[in-house]
Amino acid sequence: MLEDNAKALRIFSGNANPDLAREIAAYLGTSVGDAVINRFNNGEVQVMINESVRGKDIFIVQPTCGPLVNDNVMELLIMADAFKRASAKHITAVVPYYGYARQDRKARGREPITAKLMADLLTTAGVTRVVTIDLHAAQIQGFFNIPVDHMPGGPILADYIKEKNLENPVVVSPDLGGVSRARLIAEKLSCSIAIIDKRRPEPGVAEVMNLIGSVEGKTAIMVDDMVDTAGSLTEGARALMKFGAKEVYACCTHPVLTDPAIARLEESNITELIVTNTIPLPPEKRHPKIKVLSVAPILAETILRIYNELSVSQLFED
Repeated sequence: MLEDNAKALRIFSGNANPDLAREIAAYLGTSVGDAVINRFNNGEVQVMINESVRGKDIFIVQPTCGPLVNDNVMELLIMADAFKRASAKHITAVVPYYGYARQDRKARGREPITAKLMADLLTTAGVTRVVTIDLHAAQIQGFFNIPVDHMPGGPILADYIKEKNLENPVVVSPDLGGVSRARLIAEKLSCSIAIIDKRRPEPGVAEVMNLIGSVEGKTAIMVDDMVDTAGSLTEGARALMKFGAKEVYACCTHPVLTDPAIARLEESNITELIVTNTIPLPPEKRHPKIKVLSVAPILAETILRIYNELSVSQLFED
């Protein structure tokens, strides 16, 4: 909660996830700043800041997610530029879901590294700090020459799973790259981990080859940073049932959920898919199997600590 003397902190939101911004502001005992983000007749983004921000600490809540990824990116950049030119003291981009994060390296010749380009654009626009959750690759922090607070989504998901008191759980990483994330949740649940060994014959297609570890007779909890088309997730769940799992849950921080994800989830062996509200879920993407947890409290606490110049990492120290 903000003290009376903390009037210099202001929360603003683009059009990507205004509900999350309002939730963060309510947690802090304040309101979302007065700004209007519209479109000109020719489709260009129009930003109007209707209150003074001179000398204030500005936090812009704007995930760069779909379906209008590039619109959300431009809104964030133009808002940052507006605040910079209005003499804001600090401009922090709160980007719960960092778009273009999967384009983080050159996999073949003549490919861009768009995640790095995004970092350069944010810095040039005037952003002085970035807060994000579960980057696709933690190394993306190194693309920035400004401070980045990389918050883990795992503790939020782990707390929810813990409350369910699942019988004989085992945390499963869907690939070798996600082992660290799986281990973090397994430690919180005091259980073992297993790893799915798969190969991708072509983009968007995953083929399960083997399982490292045992899931026989256990409740499997698959953990990943995001769920997009849900191909890997549903294929993994099918494989886990074949390997003897009693039940399969899935935890993913970012619910990208592009088609045909909902149809695949409906037909899958997954009992429940637990996600967060880093990306807003429109009505057509809501499903009885999907449970949405809020990241507003952790983002609000992070914002408060940044504003008061306190340690952010202590939030996750047991």
